[in-house]
Amino acid sequence: MLKEVLNADLVTTDLPGNDKDQVIRALLDLICKSGKVKDPELALDDVLAHETGMSTGMEHGIAIPHAKSEAVDELVACVGISKRKIDFESLDRKPAQIFVMTLSPRDGTGPHVQFLAEISRLLKEPKLRKKLLKARTDEELLGLLT
Repeated sequence: MLKEVLNADLVTTDLPGNDKDQVIRALLDLICKSGKVKDPELALDDVLAHETGMSTGMEHGIAIPHAKSEAVDELVACVGISKRKIDFESLDRKPAQIFVMTLSPRDGTGPHVQFLAEISRLLKEPKLRKKLLKARTDEELLGLLT
């Protein structure tokens, strides 16, 4: 599924931002390159509302901000690597550097759950996480993910 959702325009090895809010906004800017986000402001509101209810900072330097939103008609996603360590209120209380954002339609669950399961399974691997952090180009990053 990652191959179907991600392309070189939707990954970056140089995600801007110095805090959680800036990183979320940078990821949304990246995800909008898909051309599938009808209403970026609504998408941002939905992601921030979800984040307020429950932080999406995971463990091992990973955060997966996501939301269901009327702003999209199908699942869209992006991946960003930050050179900075960002406090994302993670479960293990450690900063995040690997970020995955997904937006999916409010009425669909299958692709959303499938994508999150696939990316979570992939990111469990410590060697892969190290390679992602060392990726020098967006193409290299995409190749590691797909």
